[in-house]
Amino acid sequence: MEFCRSTALPHLEGRRSCQENTCYRPHSHDVLSIGVIDAGSSVLTTPASDPVNLETGNVIVIPANQVHACNPREGRWLYQMIHMDQGWAASLAPRREASHLLAEINVFNHPDLHRRVNTLNTAIHKNETSEKIESQVKNLFEVLDVASCTTLRSSEADPELRALLAPVLIRLGDDESNPALDDLAESVGMTKYQLVRAVRRATGLPPLAWRQNARITQARRKLREGLPITETAHDLGFTDQSHFHRVFRAHVAASPGTYQG
Repeated sequence: MEFCRSTALPHLEGRRSCQENTCYRPHSHDVLSIGVIDAGSSVLTTPASDPVNLETGNVIVIPANQVHACNPREGRWLYQMIHMDQGWAASLAPRREASHLLAEINVFNHPDLHRRVNTLNTAIHKNETSEKIESQVKNLFEVLDVASCTTLRSSEADPELRALLAPVLIRLGDDESNPALDDLAESVGMTKYQLVRAVRRATGLPPLAWRQNARITQARRKLREGLPITETAHDLGFTDQSHFHRVFRAHVAASPGTYQG
């Protein structure tokens, strides 16, 4: 397992990994993610679509904040993943493709895509210049623009529901201890059960799972910035190191130390 970050473009992160057992719980990223299966097969699950089998050579593009989980189907599974700022990526993609990529999860099968994703990830690992990396991202998007794909139905956006739940999501993300569901529900005029259904509909995750995901997103950022693991866990309200490690590994399939490098 290997992580790397670009010095020239700090928001750009590459990963190469091998897994054999179920390693991810449903989660989302706050960035655009592009992955490729190098060997083996896996199963992609999302809240709004049936499971999709991914095979060697498949490329998957996951927009920011789309809940998903991908786990090996059987045997050894090798994959690469690249995370990048979504706004930056959209500025480099063809206009039609940017709109398509940022709306839903898409799975591509094109003979040239595997090579282009691998080339881009290698450039990140070699810490190439921003000009060279941007050129390779543009080349990748040019192929994505013409390649056929399977689109996975995403959760329906509901701006009014999201606005109603804003105080709940703020508390879930910011409170040091787990807020009581009854208190959260009362704050927006719902019962506890109505709140759980509403948060799941708006975010793809139930309230406490959304909170854990948000904390791990913050943890990744803090660890990338060099904050010690103990301080990161404390800042995010984890009661002890073992709890932080368990939750982090369930979302990232790696320990905080391995991720920080």
